[in-house]
Amino acid sequence: MGRPLIGVSTYWESSVRWGVWDWPAALLPAYYPRLVRAAGGLTAMLPPDDPETAAEVVARLDGVVIAGGPDVEPVRYGADPDARTGPPAPERDAWETALIEAALASGTPLLGICRGMQLLNVALGGTLVQHLDGHTGGHGVVGRHTVRPVPGTLYAGIEPYEASVPTYHHQAVDRLAEGLVVSARAEDGTAEAVELPGEAWVLGVQWHPEMGEDTKVMRALVEAARARTAVSVS
Repeated sequence: MGRPLIGVSTYWESSVRWGVWDWPAALLPAYYPRLVRAAGGLTAMLPPDDPETAAEVVARLDGVVIAGGPDVEPVRYGADPDARTGPPAPERDAWETALIEAALASGTPLLGICRGMQLLNVALGGTLVQHLDGHTGGHGVVGRHTVRPVPGTLYAGIEPYEASVPTYHHQAVDRLAEGLVVSARAEDGTAEAVELPGEAWVLGVQWHPEMGEDTKVMRALVEAARARTAVSVS
């Protein structure tokens, strides 16, 4: 059996310059495919597309990662934007919500990273805190802080001990969506990982595993994808 194919969501930039070119481009930080490869998988980039195609796209994948990025538009969880909330990305919100819904409907292993965890909570009916102080390392600088696993959860099975993780975020889960459970917290109580109990593998982490050396979370996704594929072909 070959390495599992993991789709990672990307984002549009209207103007990207390289060489003599200045064109629109779909971007994905190189840290993501490097982490997927280190964890034993292959990467497929998933640029924003018509949400109606999401189920067809997910059907061709073994696992899905919703990557970090801009703030989720507050209208999606019934809130007015805080002055510190970033510019909306409605096209990306719609596309990644459709990917999440398609993965959940099909039982495809799903990992949300930072914004991806937040959007998972919103897609299932939860809300967000629009600004937290002290959870970044400064503008454009990835910091670190400690997270503690909740015993008995999927995440605790991946990392049973307190861990220092790379972090850069200013938003977080507020009202937890029905069905989700918190599986790790920061020292101040902020939800740092959430998961959806059940047969499917669904996990969101607030930190950025792609910015560190620890492959445990991504390897767990890849192994879940491998196991699901093995069952489907047996």
